[in-house]
Amino acid sequence: MSTLFESIKEDHEEMYEYHDQYNRARDRDDVDAQARWARQLTWEIARHAVGEEIVVYPLMEKHLGDEGKKLADHDREEHHSVKEQLYKLESLQPGSEEYHTLVTIMMKSLHHHNDDEEIKDLPMLEPIIGEQASKDAALSFKKTKKLVPTRTHPSIPNQPPFETLLGFLEAPIDKIKDYFTSFPTSEEMQGAKEELKHRDHDAAEGRAAATATR
Repeated sequence: MSTLFESIKEDHEEMYEYHDQYNRARDRDDVDAQARWARQLTWEIARHAVGEEIVVYPLMEKHLGDEGKKLADHDREEHHSVKEQLYKLESLQPGSEEYHTLVTIMMKSLHHHNDDEEIKDLPMLEPIIGEQASKDAALSFKKTKKLVPTRTHPSIPNQPPFETLLGFLEAPIDKIKDYFTSFPTSEEMQGAKEELKHRDHDAAEGRAAATATR
């Protein structure tokens, strides 16, 4: 059974893989593929963000005291910014320069946010709650992702219990919309899954390298 850190990091790797697939589609001027991978990316980010806000951030507030609340509030603010960007993305035309610029800006900020979770938030939380509680939280996180909205809703509160209730009410509507929306084909997803087996982004190492080049 995965720990909370492992489950969160796995999601982060999926985001980076879907973004890479989007960029490759753009390099070959395949607008339809760009749209499919951007939707897959949106789907993953939306579920991941709400799952963290329902399961992970309350744990940080409960077990890390004032510092946990400060970190959780900061993470929620960053989530809200990304949700607004994804919401705007749905109104833009895939393949346009404006669309690509927004995806690039969003992923840059999201990468920084994800690194913070892997370098600071989760390494602080997991030793305090212990391995079993971490695995239980990971299971709750995965279950929650199956029920939460698959599209971004910036107007929904980002703290339980309001987010939980409103998010679950939005989920059935989103799933109907998803049914009529084009996502990557099964063959494309299989190729991405194979690549994911070899991905292992080291957040701390990457940030240290980026700092050294400034």
